[in-house]
Amino acid sequence: MGDGVLIYFGYPQAHENDAERAVMAAIELVGTVAALQARSTVELACRVGIATGLVVVGDLVGSGEAQERGVVGETPNLAARLQGLAEPGAVMISDATRRLVGDLFEYRDLGAVVIKGLPEAVPVWRALRPSAGVSHFEALRAASLSPLVGREEEIELLLRRWSRAKEGEGQTVLLSGEPGIGKSRIVAALQQRLAGEPHTRIRYFCSPYHRDNPLHPFAAQLERAAGFSRDDAPAAKLDKLETLLAQSDENPAEAAALIADLLGVAADGRYPPLPAEPQRRRQQILTVPLRQLDGLARGQPVRLIFEDAHWIDSTSLELLDLVVDRIRRRRQGFEPPAS
Repeated sequence: MGDGVLIYFGYPQAHENDAERAVMAAIELVGTVAALQARSTVELACRVGIATGLVVVGDLVGSGEAQERGVVGETPNLAARLQGLAEPGAVMISDATRRLVGDLFEYRDLGAVVIKGLPEAVPVWRALRPSAGVSHFEALRAASLSPLVGREEEIELLLRRWSRAKEGEGQTVLLSGEPGIGKSRIVAALQQRLAGEPHTRIRYFCSPYHRDNPLHPFAAQLERAAGFSRDDAPAAKLDKLETLLAQSDENPAEAAALIADLLGVAADGRYPPLPAEPQRRRQQILTVPLRQLDGLARGQPVRLIFEDAHWIDSTSLELLDLVVDRIRRRRQGFEPPAS
């Protein structure tokens, strides 16, 4: 549409997370355009407005590649108005969209804004970035949790397994079932039961948007644990990585070099060169999370939670298999006891 694009989420095929998809696509879009601008002599910028609501979708209009389906209703008008209000590089969303995406993203509340054509001011939000360290379940439902009913048997099973783990007999439990039956709710209830016990909790989150990104759950967890900030210089990130890995790794500098390569953090000659062979480098990177878990488990019990594993990438699945195999060997007594 001129120098703009109108995108429908929820038509012709609807998904339960269409609002999330729309906001994620918008954030990725403005980030990509900003990266292009950094390498271009031409001024480039985009801005996005997103609204959610009922519309009437009509017949195809236009011709050739410009064909689109006509859409009628207040929603596309509101999205267009929000886009007009947005600064370059900003993603503006309506209050209805904000309610649907919960705490999946970080926002700036812009308050009630007067929109031309609407009878009264409406709440408007700016979506900044995806939230870090929060599961889909927590982001969308944690604020309205109801008491857990009828799952005491499952909770007791997990508590028994945890008792064995604390005694040094490593345990692996798979929670599997149809969507919506309460798997994440059981994990949340277990967390409440164990809140007062001294242990280390590590959480990995798989994402449908990163199934082609090797080791994304592990990379994201290391960034969170190290405390990376968006404004950190590469040297500061390396310092934070070394500090984190020193808690559990006997050679934190070597581990930091490998993780920096995985995260795309420039080392600028700070460490010796990594192996040139991609396969050898990959195998060395896979050993770092295993060494981290071993080191942490020597201090106190470790509870590792791998969430939404149906979205796991193939490399992370390989690493998860190695973790499970390590736990199995501990259970069989082939290594010093650890939880």
